[in-house]
Amino acid sequence: MDQALLEKHLQLVIEANKTTNLTRITDVEAARILHIEDSLVALQEINDAPQGEYADIGSGAGYPGIPLALATQRKTTLVDSVKKKAAFLEQFVDELGLKDYVSVYSGRVEELSREKPKSFSVITARAFSSLPSILELVNPLLCRHGQVICYKAHVPKEEYDHAIELEKLLGMKLVSDREALLSDGDTYRRILVFEKEHTAKVKLPRRNGMAQKKPF
Repeated sequence: MDQALLEKHLQLVIEANKTTNLTRITDVEAARILHIEDSLVALQEINDAPQGEYADIGSGAGYPGIPLALATQRKTTLVDSVKKKAAFLEQFVDELGLKDYVSVYSGRVEELSREKPKSFSVITARAFSSLPSILELVNPLLCRHGQVICYKAHVPKEEYDHAIELEKLLGMKLVSDREALLSDGDTYRRILVFEKEHTAKVKLPRRNGMAQKKPF
């Protein structure tokens, strides 16, 4: 993995953050832990996922998408519905020299599902939405046996139980669930991996925003 490119990406993010709210973390040392290290905490899971295309939904400043693209060399799509953020992602990809295998999609996950259904073998979602909403949004994007890797700081029992209840309806199955402690000694991450077993039993994607506004 190219550590220099990881560092360059971080510097680009900090510079861009002066004019656009990409991250609340402005201290460089804290950002190395809470952005770079945090992104790579699921490297084991993405390496274990089926081979094929990778998407990072709600990519924001490019975490975890860019570090995981650098680490795995997978063909990668960074997805963000906020046009300003997507524009910065385009700039980062260009300045880091990643255009050969990393692209940016400026739009909603539902829209990407309509354009590229069943195209991705693995998807990451970091601080993106609730587990039930994530499972609904990613099912139409994933190929069969494709996986979504969910990064969570805390999962309320009600949210977790709801996601498990929806597995059959949404065609997803929990296959891995572990906790990791970052090197600051304070930050825990829960990494949950769901695999697509079959097409959802309801028509997906629904209208834009419905997965968050009115989850199943």
